[in-house]
Amino acid sequence: MSVVIRTASFPHDAGSVSALVGDYLRRTEAEKAEHGLVDPRAAMPARYTREIDDPATVFADRRVLVAAVDGVDCGVLAVGSSGGVTEISRFWVPPGARGHGVGSALLTAALRGATRPVHLSVWEWREPALRMYRTAGFGIVPPWDERPGLVCLELR
Repeated sequence: MSVVIRTASFPHDAGSVSALVGDYLRRTEAEKAEHGLVDPRAAMPARYTREIDDPATVFADRRVLVAAVDGVDCGVLAVGSSGGVTEISRFWVPPGARGHGVGSALLTAALRGATRPVHLSVWEWREPALRMYRTAGFGIVPPWDERPGLVCLELR
């Protein structure tokens, strides 16, 4: 099994990016509801539905990486820079694709040539992701986002 990482090309990759980001956002909202952080009956916030409906526009100022295994897209993340800081966001590998190096391959590709420091955040209950980030050299830093349960990390 070989993981192939590519930079998304819109509109060609819009469907895959939309599906993967949508899966990430739906799963995240469900987990936040399970942890009492959002109302489980609430509709998905409009800022999130825009990412699903029009990823090319929403991510126009970021590089979106897509991972594929055996020709099937199975991972995504977005990388952007602002003020001398690189930020990784929307990092998602669906549960069925985990444990095969997809996340590590995406992270390695995102970090290649990235300006330091690199910031990302993850929900505290996503322990496997936290372990992967720490293995890659990220450390927990004071939060730039005060939402309960969100862990902010930095790679120098």
